Amino acid sequence: MTLTELRYIVTLAQEQHFGRAAGKCFVSQPTLSVGVKKLEDELGVALFERTRNAVRVTPLGEMIISQAQKVLEEASTIKQLAKAGHDQLSTPLRVGAIYTIGPYLFPHLVPQLAQHAADMPLYIEENFTAVLRKKLRMGELDAIIIALPFSEPDVLISPLYDESFKVLLPCGHTLEQQAEIDPADLVQENLLLLGEGHCFRDQLLEACPMLVNKKESVAGVDGGGIEATSLETIRHMVASGMGVSVLPQSAIVDHHYAPNLLSTRPFCQPVPGRTVALAWRASFPRPKAIDVLTDALRQCSVR
Repeated sequence: MTLTELRYIVTLAQEQHFGRAAGKCFVSQPTLSVGVKKLEDELGVALFERTRNAVRVTPLGEMIISQAQKVLEEASTIKQLAKAGHDQLSTPLRVGAIYTIGPYLFPHLVPQLAQHAADMPLYIEENFTAVLRKKLRMGELDAIIIALPFSEPDVLISPLYDESFKVLLPCGHTLEQQAEIDPADLVQENLLLLGEGHCFRDQLLEACPMLVNKKESVAGVDGGGIEATSLETIRHMVASGMGVSVLPQSAIVDHHYAPNLLSTRPFCQPVPGRTVALAWRASFPRPKAIDVLTDALRQCSVR
């Protein structure tokens, strides 16, 4: 039994496809197939059910693969301990962030962090919360920046800052006449929202439940059915007069448009918002790197 074989079965369980799993492991499909079969023969159990169209994990395989993932995490920790040595700020730090935070935070974080850890460059990734969660557990990322609530076994979480949500309007919209916006005012509007999978969408609908049953529309096609992929896409469509939207405070500032195209209004009390937090594995062997990252992130939040 080798770490390589354990990585094969964990990846195959995630992808449920030999070809994709081989690609993720940077090996040929026959090599991965042989490695998986060799481990099954050694253990004397079938880890996967194979058909022409699918690969499924067996019930016993699920338990073994779960344990294999823990072994890989511990092996990754050993490598990082050896690599970090005595200076925890001398090697790259792999940081992920959700799509609605990364583009607005990283431009401030990178120079801020460079002031305190010039020899610790950032590997940066933006993705959905579910993907970042998995990569953190697998050791592919060292820390992730997400919005609460977030929980994961053996993962530490440090709240960083709170930010409110604001209504984004095209200039000249009737809602501009109001100093504050009641969420109920948006029910009759052509509201542009992110698509499924974005936690910001879920947080907004949870904070404004009257919008849950509203039929969202992004392009006004047959009353709805098309959803935006990013906050920037939404901003462009609001600027063009397609509708109104809601953005987190950090995404409000924009230098791409003239002052007479977009405007914002705050919500009335209670103002919906979110708490942004940093999450990392409890076993991560570079606590000083996490401390420096946390301090830099908090400095960015008060800019």
